[in-house]
Amino acid sequence: MQKLKSFRPWAPGQTSLLPASPSDWLSADHQVYFLLDLVDELDLSAIVIPAQSKDPRGEKGFDPRMLTLLLLYAYCTGVVSSRKIERACYEDLAFRVLTGNQQPDQSRISEFRRRNLEALSGLFVQILRFCQEAGMVSLGHVALDGTKVQANASKHKAMSHERMVKAEAQLGKEIKELMRKAEILDAQEDGKYGKGKLGSELPKELRRRQDRLEKIKQARKALEAEAAAAAARDRAKQAAAAEAAAADAEVEADASEQQKLREKADRSGEKAEAARDLAIEKAQEAGLEPEGLEPQEADAMPHRGLAHRADGSPKASAQRNFTDPDSHIMKSDGNLLQGYNCQAAVDGDHQVIVAMGVSNQPPDPEHLVPMLERTIANTGTCPETFIAVAAGFCEAVAGYWSEENATACEERGVDPHIATGRQPHGQPPPPIYGPIPKDLDAKGRMARKLRKKAGREIYAKRKTIVEPVFGQTKEARGLRRFLLRGLTKVNGEWLLWGMTHNINKLWRHFKWQRHQEAMATG
Repeated sequence: MQKLKSFRPWAPGQTSLLPASPSDWLSADHQVYFLLDLVDELDLSAIVIPAQSKDPRGEKGFDPRMLTLLLLYAYCTGVVSSRKIERACYEDLAFRVLTGNQQPDQSRISEFRRRNLEALSGLFVQILRFCQEAGMVSLGHVALDGTKVQANASKHKAMSHERMVKAEAQLGKEIKELMRKAEILDAQEDGKYGKGKLGSELPKELRRRQDRLEKIKQARKALEAEAAAAAARDRAKQAAAAEAAAADAEVEADASEQQKLREKADRSGEKAEAARDLAIEKAQEAGLEPEGLEPQEADAMPHRGLAHRADGSPKASAQRNFTDPDSHIMKSDGNLLQGYNCQAAVDGDHQVIVAMGVSNQPPDPEHLVPMLERTIANTGTCPETFIAVAAGFCEAVAGYWSEENATACEERGVDPHIATGRQPHGQPPPPIYGPIPKDLDAKGRMARKLRKKAGREIYAKRKTIVEPVFGQTKEARGLRRFLLRGLTKVNGEWLLWGMTHNINKLWRHFKWQRHQEAMATG
């Protein structure tokens, strides 16, 4: 008789004779143990101290250090939904080891993230400094690029200024008609049921339309305030440029030319002041604070520049989203999405992110200087070369290029490699040899610089520096859309994604080092 193959014993209902140690559940080099060691090196006082100062009465809460590690590991693995994190604390062995077999519910996880988002974002620089100490950041080549990420809002929930005005007028007519019908029915029902005994459902219809009208009015006022602020910022830039031209003319031009430029500067200053007053007035009408009218720090991300007319009023096509008003319609891979422009500067050695930022301004040029300033502030030193990637096929501008950006890099002692345009895929321009002609303008010199052998080699490094980071974040870890709403919260969430990217890099670096040491010792 043929002997049948036997299998290993399988008894899922059998309990262990002795309690199992969590250290036996995962491999010794698992990322969870790396995080448990890392928590002792992090300064979590901004999270722990506020938690300790709460009312001591009631049920004991979860350790804020454990909740911090829980969120960090969740983002490291791409499990960012609070409901999925809660489920993982029951079903995923790594999560159970990290939490000490505790299971915080999704509401506590979500509330902890919301309450400590700013403090969690502050850990980005601490993690970056650990990467520097580990020798993973040299700042020899730093590449800057941006990616569009969908907001937690639908583009179909946005309305243009033109539609808002029409909707207000239409709702006003409907409300008047309902009011007229209500008055007629009131009179009829007073005679039939007695005064004050209303039997119709018209008031509910009135309330629904009135609520919608009020919501649209508020959105329109906010849109007009933002457009007026954008116009004021443009006028301020024009006034500053005119004032600089007038100042230069006092040295170089004749008296007649000086007079013309001075008069132009005075007119520009008056227009800038009037635009500023209008922006403040519109913001007060909307119950908002005017944005970007005061001088901004060098590392501040740019404000959204809504399409506006010369008088500061929004153009008919200017839109505002009702779900997430800070988000903006942007082009991405030939499509339109309601989202944010997410920037990252990445060091070339180990793809460590050295600076991050989010704005709702779709074009990229205004992001270069803030991101360079953040790189210097975060790392404490200037990069040697700064590579700014060209825009995608669907963009109307040439990526980050502007003469001001190139000058800003050179003034800081940084060698800029900024694409002045994008070549068709698979058709790189032929290399250029010989010195760069001195009679070329700044854009021409940069274009020639990138076509020379050294420039082509440096710019080509973007393919192995910054572009893989977005692939690892969006494809491997699954960043498809933000969970939070509003520019401030989205910026904090973007920093969480970048911080945990660096944690993954740091863990793999130490893991590789231990492997090399083990190989060396036999």
